[in-house]
Amino acid sequence: MTSASVETAPHQGTPRRRTAASQIASQRRRRTLIAWAFCSPFVVLFAAFGLWPVLSSLSMSVSDITSRDVRTPFNVNFVGFDNYATLFADPTFVRAGLNTLYFVAVGIPLTMVIALAVAVALNSGIQRAKGFFRVAYFAPVVTSIVAVAVVWRYLYKPDGVVNSVLSAVGISGPDWLNDPDWSMPALIIMAVWRTFGIPMVIFLAGLQSVPAELHEAARIDGASRWRAFRSVTLPLLRPATLVVAVLLSISYLQFFEEPFVMTSGGPLDSTTSISYYAYQQFGFGNYGVASAASYVLVAAIALLSVVQFRIFRAKA
Repeated sequence: MTSASVETAPHQGTPRRRTAASQIASQRRRRTLIAWAFCSPFVVLFAAFGLWPVLSSLSMSVSDITSRDVRTPFNVNFVGFDNYATLFADPTFVRAGLNTLYFVAVGIPLTMVIALAVAVALNSGIQRAKGFFRVAYFAPVVTSIVAVAVVWRYLYKPDGVVNSVLSAVGISGPDWLNDPDWSMPALIIMAVWRTFGIPMVIFLAGLQSVPAELHEAARIDGASRWRAFRSVTLPLLRPATLVVAVLLSISYLQFFEEPFVMTSGGPLDSTTSISYYAYQQFGFGNYGVASAASYVLVAAIALLSVVQFRIFRAKA
């Protein structure tokens, strides 16, 4: 082979390599286009019904838009954080925030304790008909809030089942839904009964993942059941506890259905929540103030979630 042929050989292979590289790039572009084609229905729906409403409400929260401005959007003015200042100067919103805090501070621990106790009973204490009890405890989660409200309104009547049971033991029950001191506890009890099914399932899955060898080792070391549960089971349930705490925080901070169906925010705004306040403001046509209230709620959810992640992340 001559020196000229040796020198030209690399130049003859270069176009082939370039052709192969262009084919690979073309195939990648084709796969990318096919992937986007399959994803496009979700992207379009998410942009139309998820992203656009969020951005619209955010812009509304810093404007003076009202129901009168829907047909004349050019009359809307940028007001910055004036709507947020209006919120915190409104005694009704402050009361709604305190009501929501009360609902969360009492409802979440109570729900978690009951859900964990039922999960432990289903995992070890109840030996017969476990499937029936699991379905029975989970049934309120999938029950319509309207049906639940009808039943619990009947239970909470002055001459209803709850007061009848209390009177049987010598206690005079209050007018639950019409007494400002008892209306919120009444809604918390109903919310806990209706909500604890999902945390129960999560805790039950966490309990079933705890190795039995650890409990046997604890018993060999002389630990009681309570000590084994506190020192072995609870630490291993931290991931499940984190999931339950975050889910309950998101659900309870958005607490709306209970006052909407049961009390309409009353009596005397004792059950008005931030979500219900925002709903009322939308009904009044104060779209800017209502959007600002919604974003205050978003900030509260984010803040509480961050705190919970910091609490449980270290040993999770």
